[in-house]
Amino acid sequence: MSDIELNWKFSDDCVVESEAIARARQQSLELGIDAIAPSVGAQSAVIAAATGARSILEVGTGAGVSGIWLLTGAPGATLTSIDTEVDHLQHAKANFAEAKIPANRVRLITGKAGEVLPRMNENSYDIVFVDADPQSVIEYVEHGLRLARPGGTVLVAHALWRGRVADPAQRDDVATGFRTLLTEIAGSSAVISALSPVGDGLLQITKLSA
Repeated sequence: MSDIELNWKFSDDCVVESEAIARARQQSLELGIDAIAPSVGAQSAVIAAATGARSILEVGTGAGVSGIWLLTGAPGATLTSIDTEVDHLQHAKANFAEAKIPANRVRLITGKAGEVLPRMNENSYDIVFVDADPQSVIEYVEHGLRLARPGGTVLVAHALWRGRVADPAQRDDVATGFRTLLTEIAGSSAVISALSPVGDGLLQITKLSA
């Protein structure tokens, strides 16, 4: 194992997850959901706390791992989360309850993000967390930046996509899509961004005030 891989493993191992998150993570494994790494969850919670987030939008609910982490960092926030899988949403709802998150703080929407996002109000969210169909990541980020308020942040999970994005020899659609997204975001004057290598990568994009 290389030094970098040791650092990644250590970053995950030093995170202490709550029982509710641990249960949601186990259910994710059983359901075949690629949940965010503990280090990505912890970093997302820190960003939510530092932002003082009151309104969070999540694209890709899964079993609730990322949603619980985000609400851990922003205990006063409301979460709107979109997923195509009813079964996943049912598990997430139970896990939010297990985490003692009041039901009125979570709004779960069943549907395709590409159809739901265009109908949502722009400049309305402090954080938009993207962890859904990787082939649509550029589309989801475009919507996320429209929906985030000035000063708000779009977080993109799995931004290094299983180590393939950093390898230029990997030219599959998903790796190429993430690579294109990273290049475009880095060159934009409308945002400030950073790519963290924790877990499978976390792209952080903060929308600058006009």
